[in-house]
Amino acid sequence: MMKKIASFSINHDTLVPGMYVSRVDGDCVTYDLRLKFPNRGDYLEQKALHTLEHLVATFVRSSVRSDEVVYFGPMGCRTGFYLILRDSVSKEDALQLTRDAFAFSAAFEGEIPGAKRIECGNWLEHDLAGARAEAAAYVSVLDACSPATMVYPE
Repeated sequence: MMKKIASFSINHDTLVPGMYVSRVDGDCVTYDLRLKFPNRGDYLEQKALHTLEHLVATFVRSSVRSDEVVYFGPMGCRTGFYLILRDSVSKEDALQLTRDAFAFSAAFEGEIPGAKRIECGNWLEHDLAGARAEAAAYVSVLDACSPATMVYPE
C-alpha cells in the first residue's frame, strides 16, 4: 500500500490563494505558491502557466538567491507553483523573492526566456499577456502575506 503524501492531507476546499510552507525536508523548504482557489473551476490556463513558469524560474535562478533555489515548477492541478529553497533562506526572504519574481513577471516585456524551439519542449504553447495578468493578480495576493500567514488553514 502506498503512503498518503503530505500535500494530499491538506483540505483543498479550505485553501485560499497565498504562500504557504508546504513541507520541510532536511535543508529544503517547499513553498506552496497558491494562485487560485482549488476546486472552483478557475485554473491557470496552460499557456499562461507555461510562460509564467519560464519567467519566474528564470528570475529566481538569476537572483542573489540563485544558489539556494532547488526547484520552481507548476502544480499539476494548475492552481499554483512549488518553490523549493534551501533552509538558509528565511521566510521573509522567500516571500520577498516571490514578490519580486511575480512583480518582474507582471511587468515583463520582450522575448520569453527559454521559449525557442531548441530550448523548450512545447515552445508554441506560451501566452505572455495571460502570464502577466496572472502574475499581477498574485502580486496583490502576496501583498497580504507574511511569514505568520504561511501556514495551511485547518
